[in-house]
Amino acid sequence: MAAAPVWSVDPRTGNPREQVAVEATAEEVDRAVRAAHAVRGTLADRTVRAAFLRTAADLLTEAQEQIVETADAETALGPVRLTGELARTAAQLRAFAEVVDEGAYLDIHIDHEDGSRTPPWPDLRRYKIPLGVVAVYAASNFPLAFSVPGGDTASALAAGCPVVVKAHPDHPATSELCASILRTAAARNGLPEDVVSVLHGFDAGVELVKHPLISAAGFTGSIRGGRALFDAAAARPTPIPFHGELGSLNPVVVTEAAASERGDQIGAGLGGSMTMGAGQFCTKPGFVFAPSGEAGDRLLKSLTETVGGTGAGTMLDHRMRDAFVKGVAERAALPDVEAPVAPGAGDDHTVSPGFFTVPARHLAEEGPHDALLEECFGPVTVVARYDSADEITAVLSRLPGNLTATLQIATEEADGSAAGLLGELTPVAGRVLVNGWPTGVAVAPAQHHGGPYPATTSTSTSVGATAIERWLRPVSYQSTPDALLPPELREDNPQGLPRRVDGRRA
Repeated sequence: MAAAPVWSVDPRTGNPREQVAVEATAEEVDRAVRAAHAVRGTLADRTVRAAFLRTAADLLTEAQEQIVETADAETALGPVRLTGELARTAAQLRAFAEVVDEGAYLDIHIDHEDGSRTPPWPDLRRYKIPLGVVAVYAASNFPLAFSVPGGDTASALAAGCPVVVKAHPDHPATSELCASILRTAAARNGLPEDVVSVLHGFDAGVELVKHPLISAAGFTGSIRGGRALFDAAAARPTPIPFHGELGSLNPVVVTEAAASERGDQIGAGLGGSMTMGAGQFCTKPGFVFAPSGEAGDRLLKSLTETVGGTGAGTMLDHRMRDAFVKGVAERAALPDVEAPVAPGAGDDHTVSPGFFTVPARHLAEEGPHDALLEECFGPVTVVARYDSADEITAVLSRLPGNLTATLQIATEEADGSAAGLLGELTPVAGRVLVNGWPTGVAVAPAQHHGGPYPATTSTSTSVGATAIERWLRPVSYQSTPDALLPPELREDNPQGLPRRVDGRRA
């Protein structure tokens, strides 16, 4: 049987653009993984790795016009958004090159022999080494920053791990183009091209996570798809780490004082955040607590004006569009749910943004309104009108894990009076914001992009310098002669790496 073709499709029309590739067979998955495994040692030199990452960033930037044109044709995200995303992608690669150069990620600890301790200490030297070949599952909504050249790939390569990417079917041409650029960057730095490869097809993705030479996996996508791969990773004869980002509601709590102080501003900000990118950001604020009464009414008036003035948008593919239209129709049919701006279908290829309101008390206990506590991918949010702080507490206790949680407070509440609410939000999310909006994730060392399940399947981050830790494991050498030690752990520190010796930074 011939392998199934992989087509690039225009989401604005639903028409195929071109055949890009064919779906990989099990034999082709095996060859790609074995080829990556065979060249893993070539990434051992940190200087070469850092140069590779910088070259990749430069080549992606040089190809900006072609990349943006191709990605826009496949995703309808627009040149402005995609140009910014490409800049972020290049910045991520350069940031990880700096991480590799510095070497602090190796987390080196040296404890010299000490016979005076009880029990005595031997000489111990610990650092981190790469896990091996990493499988990366590309995201639909970020064809660059969370796809073939994205953060999972960049951090895995920085750790010294070859990468096999399962491309997302929504942007196969973009994936092939970016993979070609990464492979060219590898070759220019004397590395085998097989340190990065790309596969297509659903079955290929399943085969990939099961392959015995895959040592870890990174995933960004749906709860259903991510959970299936997570379970497959755990069910292997040798289970592997699976770092999945699956879904998030991203709750927002607006205090009554904040709504009174600047309800118009909050409503406009919420409207802009939840409709950004046709509501297809993983950090979209999808659930909002707003007070009942006049202050909350002013906020909703502003939100109505903002969302009502936002035009229809094209989603990444027609399957997602159909799921959005079905999802908002089911929510609209629930008792006491109102739609000041009704979300739904636009024309045959677009969706219209909107939002729902519901009394918060309906969500305090299990019932038919529980669908409102589930993510609906697209330009919609749910505003729960509360009468008391107890209702906020009751509903928060029922929320699943999230990537973000946001608290909107008044100026007067910054004195510490809102600390209780901040404390209630902290357990449900990996990033907690005050007086901001969660769409937009800074690529910074202190960033954490993750959260309790189902936001992610692990406690790690997929954004920021510490994302490299996912692809490393620690190893200690005990009473080992200096000449046998890796250079990173030798007594004279020939590479000048940061490390902690006998409990002190050296």
